[in-house]
Amino acid sequence: MKIAINIDPAVNDTEIQISCRHLTPEIEKILATLRILNQQLMVTKGDETYILDVTKIIYIEAMERKTFVYTQDDYYESKLKLYEMEERLMECGFFRVSKSCLVHLRYIKSLKNDVDRKLRLTLESGEQIMVSRQYADEIKRRLGV
Repeated sequence: MKIAINIDPAVNDTEIQISCRHLTPEIEKILATLRILNQQLMVTKGDETYILDVTKIIYIEAMERKTFVYTQDDYYESKLKLYEMEERLMECGFFRVSKSCLVHLRYIKSLKNDVDRKLRLTLESGEQIMVSRQYADEIKRRLGV
């Protein structure tokens, strides 16, 4: 892989161009990283509203008609439904692993086969999340396993 940077004071807007023979998992990862650089999400904790950088989100979980957003240090609540989060964040490296959970692929530390073709993900935070059978094959493909 070659990386070329052209610095030109006459350029008004930064443009990133990727030339490749075909789309690989490595290139998909680069694209996801570029897409999330400036994305932020409005979340709440108690009576305060926070602007959360999407890169800090480890996973998102829907429970009892509420959507919770988890980071390394804390958790927050979002007014968005899980499917709305999925639509907004799918190009940012997030993946649905069950009916009620989205995981940021970047924070997956390991995966292990479990009973009934399910997978057990261990995240960098040490938390473990089950991937349902429905999503197990696709997450393996996305991770290049």
